[in-house]
Amino acid sequence: MVSRSPYWLARRLAHGAAVAAGYGALGLSLLITFEVIARKLFNFSLQGVDEIGGYVLAIGVSFSFAYALLHRAHTRVDVLMSRLPGPVQAPLNAAAMLLLAGFSLFMLWRAVETLHETLEFGSLASTPLQTPLWIPQSLWVLGLGVFAVLTSLLALHATGQLVTGRFRALNRDYGPRSARDELDEARHDYARQDQAEDMTTTPQGNPS
Repeated sequence: MVSRSPYWLARRLAHGAAVAAGYGALGLSLLITFEVIARKLFNFSLQGVDEIGGYVLAIGVSFSFAYALLHRAHTRVDVLMSRLPGPVQAPLNAAAMLLLAGFSLFMLWRAVETLHETLEFGSLASTPLQTPLWIPQSLWVLGLGVFAVLTSLLALHATGQLVTGRFRALNRDYGPRSARDELDEARHDYARQDQAEDMTTTPQGNPS
């Protein structure tokens, strides 16, 4: 969404969070595979894979919010938006970012309150694992924190663009994705894939 240098740290945080969520999902897949094989062949169960799966899902989703925001992957209803002139779209896009920032801060606030109560009462999961709930909740809060920081930075950036009259840049950075944007991204992905395949292909030399 935004390619300017002051926001490189936010982009790195979002990318790292998405990678961590991906590895978490991969680890869960391996764990489920082991559970299925162990139950089928050895009549053995780890007890708690479903509980761990719930934690991974909640944490992975919170860590993926920021990455989805950078790639404008969150759902927006743009039936009328694309028909409006640019100067009208700009304040609406800025307002959307401000509202999203406010909502992300609200989610972070409630998550922190939940974690505080868990620590205060020493809550444990009512499962065979008896997991201390502060462990998954801390990671959940961390993911929401990354999202809240990123939305706040982008909301400030969008507001700055609106105040200075850079409507075209604001609509480009924060407007809903169009079919052309998706097509350009697909072309870019195919080009990178072809380049990677060319780099991994070893040319055959001519015999001397």
